[in-house]
Amino acid sequence: MTLPPLLLICQQEPKGKSLSLICGSLTWLRDQKKRAFEEQIEGSANSGGGDDDEPPWVAEHAREQKRQAILQKRKDLEARLAKVRAREKRQQELYEHGEPRFKKLKANSDTRGSSDGDGEAQFLLCEYESDEELALGNSGLSEGLSAATQELMKKLGMDLGRPKEEDAGVEDELKIFYCSRTHSQLTQFVNELRRVKIPATAPSETPAGSDMLVEVEEELKHLSLGSRKNLCIHPKVSAYGSANAVNERCLELQKPGTPAESKCSYLPTKDNEALVNNFRDHALAKIRDIEDLSALGKKLDICPYYATRPTIKPSEIVTLPYPLLLQKSAREALNLSLKGHVVIIDEAHNLMDAITNLHSASIFLGQLKIARAQLGVYLRKFRNRLKGKNRVYVAQTIRVLDSLTTYMQEKASGSQKFEEVVKIGELMAGKGADQINLYKLMHYLQESKLARKVEGYVAHAEQQGLQNPQDKQANGGSTPVLTHVQGFLHALTNLSAEGRIVLNKAEDSDICLKFMLLDPTNHFREIVEEARAVILAGGTMSPMSDYVNHLFPYISPDRIRTLSCGHVIPTQNLVAWPVSKGPTGVDFEFTFEKRNLDAMIDELGRSVLNLCLVIPDGVVVFFSSYSYLEVVALRWQKTSIWERLLQRKQIFRESKGSTSVEEMLQEYSEAIDKGKGGLLLSVIGGKISEGINFSDKLGRGIIVVGLPFPNIHSVEWKAKLEHVVKTAFDRQGTTVTGTTSEGTSEAEAKAAGREFYENACMRAVNQSIGRAIRHRNDYAAILLLDKRFQGERVRNKLPGWIQKGLVKEADRKPFTEVMGSLSAFFRSKES
Repeated sequence: MTLPPLLLICQQEPKGKSLSLICGSLTWLRDQKKRAFEEQIEGSANSGGGDDDEPPWVAEHAREQKRQAILQKRKDLEARLAKVRAREKRQQELYEHGEPRFKKLKANSDTRGSSDGDGEAQFLLCEYESDEELALGNSGLSEGLSAATQELMKKLGMDLGRPKEEDAGVEDELKIFYCSRTHSQLTQFVNELRRVKIPATAPSETPAGSDMLVEVEEELKHLSLGSRKNLCIHPKVSAYGSANAVNERCLELQKPGTPAESKCSYLPTKDNEALVNNFRDHALAKIRDIEDLSALGKKLDICPYYATRPTIKPSEIVTLPYPLLLQKSAREALNLSLKGHVVIIDEAHNLMDAITNLHSASIFLGQLKIARAQLGVYLRKFRNRLKGKNRVYVAQTIRVLDSLTTYMQEKASGSQKFEEVVKIGELMAGKGADQINLYKLMHYLQESKLARKVEGYVAHAEQQGLQNPQDKQANGGSTPVLTHVQGFLHALTNLSAEGRIVLNKAEDSDICLKFMLLDPTNHFREIVEEARAVILAGGTMSPMSDYVNHLFPYISPDRIRTLSCGHVIPTQNLVAWPVSKGPTGVDFEFTFEKRNLDAMIDELGRSVLNLCLVIPDGVVVFFSSYSYLEVVALRWQKTSIWERLLQRKQIFRESKGSTSVEEMLQEYSEAIDKGKGGLLLSVIGGKISEGINFSDKLGRGIIVVGLPFPNIHSVEWKAKLEHVVKTAFDRQGTTVTGTTSEGTSEAEAKAAGREFYENACMRAVNQSIGRAIRHRNDYAAILLLDKRFQGERVRNKLPGWIQKGLVKEADRKPFTEVMGSLSAFFRSKES
């Protein structure tokens, strides 16, 4: 089997998606490695340089020698890993529940040796030489920049290349990189990995003295990758709250000139290379998730974040979260090469949003004021000790902060809310900030660790009672404010065509400045061009046209394959009703203009009330937004609807910002188990619509209220649609024939914008619908409450298995027929 360069998968069956990906991809992997094994043997025999007329047995002998050499190398590795597994089995208590006392003492002593430094001197900036400004290749400046921005900087002579560490002694095995969005999804995938047994790479062989073929044993070599925040075992560094703080403190402890007693004692060095190899063998010996690797690092006294790097090459499948794959800086930090390997991205319906969010940034006026106050506190202490470039760049940082603050303060006057797009020139117009080279300033901030020094000193001064009364504004709590500001400035270095800067202010709230990435194409392009194949997988990726048009517009259609699988349930286990009218005949049209009408909300309440009569156990209702759910709940509570609903089922409601989702779901489940039934009011795109499975009694009915179209009048969505339309028009200009009129091209470009807008809505709807019916014997009713669900454009964007279950000509049928159909459906399942 030859993989195409790119493959898009839409896998609708919810229960076996991970297992399907595992079995298919790993079987292909072992087949490819087996084929390469044979080709390597054949190639070495043919290149032996012997005479053409030499006897066949000579060539055969050469092949056998090469075969045995390769097999022996693999056997040695397998034997080494088998010993590790046997040792772990014998010492299970040691490796999984405890550790030797001497290691505990050593770890505790390390915390004394790696203190946070001696007094205030640790917060003083190191000397910064101007020639370091040219060493951009080692600065990490490329972090967050798109391919187009980096290409432009290369043309200007700003080399962003980073020297890669080569490990010539270890062969880079062909492998699968599996990436998913959340830690829990990766853990679930790792658990599925433990269930499978994959054929060995090496062919079966005949032992001496036997004529029976024996299959070679070869365990799967898996590695989990995580961030420093997930894997750090240093007691003090791992205690930092934010990932940025952990990263910076870790790097500080490694800087040249750091006293030996202050350096992290867990770091791999040449002296403990054997320990790193021991960690590698333990990591590959059995399938482990992130928690297992962290525990292993503690037991072996070696940093698992750095010790996993040499483990990447010999592994066969690597699991990692979105940020480690999608950010170039993260891949470079891990020395992660995708060249020639296969990348699988699961839950890919989130992919474009994930790329956009990773490379977008926002800052509030209050944060800028805190950052400026913190710099003031720092300068009052260290101003006279700053020299040369430190003095220059700290002054530039203050000018940039003052310019941004002044601009936002002028815009914030008054209580009216507003939202507008601004140019970077407007932000930098004050205090001479427009004369500052942002690229050089960002390089300085990254190299000097100014944010960490300033925030560290402010926290130290507050703890020691060294602050003046006027310095209270500098206390930003545990939030690394200046680091956050630095991240925003970094986002501003992207090309203006790739994003927009939006200034907005809600009523009676702080004014916010946001850089919004509009085009994820270039940030994902390097992954696609480097990998052997990229597989996007998800349970609800419909409609898939967005991926082709907006993520891979540069790829020829013949390089893209799409595969959509049906649901495993029989057709009689699903009934799907698009409902256009309520019990009293009011049309359901939950548009922005009509959804808040009392008559509409009351009719919705009567409909839900009636549906709860015939749908047993759990019913989940999805609203278009938290604000609309609040409006509906308040109206129902004022009328008798809420009390009547409570008589049918116990009501649970999702709220924005709620951290107790698990607790609420537990209570919802208990109410259903006790026979009370449950009515769960939730939001499309909220926590409950992502990753929560309502199987069996938890989701016998799914009700979708309206279509969650984004606010087309918002500055953010205006900018997105303008970009989509312009990109589509420009692309047509390079491909259309001379006979195509400009008016036609403009119409097609606008149609592309409309398609993008509709797809954003329907992808969210499909994700919510997919929460129900999670296995073959499951069954449920799906109700789509809005007359717009009758439209062909909307229906065609629903998943195929839902389309097959839609009731035909539902718009002509009264609500009483909906009730009769549902009643008969559930009676048939109970019998």
